[in-house]
Amino acid sequence: MNHRHSGLLAAIAAFSLWGILPIYWKLIEFIPPFTIAAQRTVWSLVILLVILMFTKESRTLIKSLRDPRITGWLLVSGSLLAINWVLYIWATLNDRMIEGALGYYLNPFFNMLFGVIWFGERHNRAQIIAIALAIAGVLLQFPAVGQFPWVALTLAITFSLYGVVKKRAPLGSRLGLTAETTLLAPIALGWLLLYSGSPAEAFGGTWPRALMVAGCGLATTMPLVLFGYAARNIRLSTLGIVQFIGPTTQFFIGWKMYDEPMSTGRLLSFALIWTAIGIYAVDGARKRPVKLV
Repeated sequence: MNHRHSGLLAAIAAFSLWGILPIYWKLIEFIPPFTIAAQRTVWSLVILLVILMFTKESRTLIKSLRDPRITGWLLVSGSLLAINWVLYIWATLNDRMIEGALGYYLNPFFNMLFGVIWFGERHNRAQIIAIALAIAGVLLQFPAVGQFPWVALTLAITFSLYGVVKKRAPLGSRLGLTAETTLLAPIALGWLLLYSGSPAEAFGGTWPRALMVAGCGLATTMPLVLFGYAARNIRLSTLGIVQFIGPTTQFFIGWKMYDEPMSTGRLLSFALIWTAIGIYAVDGARKRPVKLV
């Protein structure tokens, strides 16, 4: 299996895991969104440092963090990731999961735009029609939601830019994520120390809850490592299509499991988006059939 095919599989796995992740955040809503994001950072770093011990890449990490240019890229990507994490968790815990799904539906089209701007990617007529349908679906969401969907737009832009930075970043997916969480960890620890009444409160107050909170690291690290690998090995446009797995799963979870409101206009807008996905995917399959074995 070459890098392009393995990158595609990694993208599918990453977005499938992200699609079901809101269920996990709902299970640990006994702590605030900012605390969950801080715990995600700290426990992700713990897991990544353990992996680093076995791969013997600690010297590379230290050398990279001493390089101002590399550190600058890491600070940008880490900041984008932190904003996205906090807002995504906040939206999930405040019954705006479907709006979060809208954000991740928007994200691929920003990927396509950024692919044209920074990487010279081009789109044919069928793909342009698909993009137009998706944009129409997104615009239809505005009156259906009843307010400007700032959550959706912020999620889309921050994560699309994160993908661009990861594609340009000099470090690999796992080592890059380790470096990002290393830079974010002091801020996360500071938050936990200053805004939690006690260590027990930061972990939910009981041992079962503490174990669930500690699980944030695994739930966070697995899809991010897979995404980082995919971003470096497949086109941003392809990444944008596979991306739809996540918000579609999240959409149905918010609607069917947590009874978030679903008006006719909102459902019609998603139907347009799904039609766009179908057109784009069929066009891609005709031109570049993918053999995974």
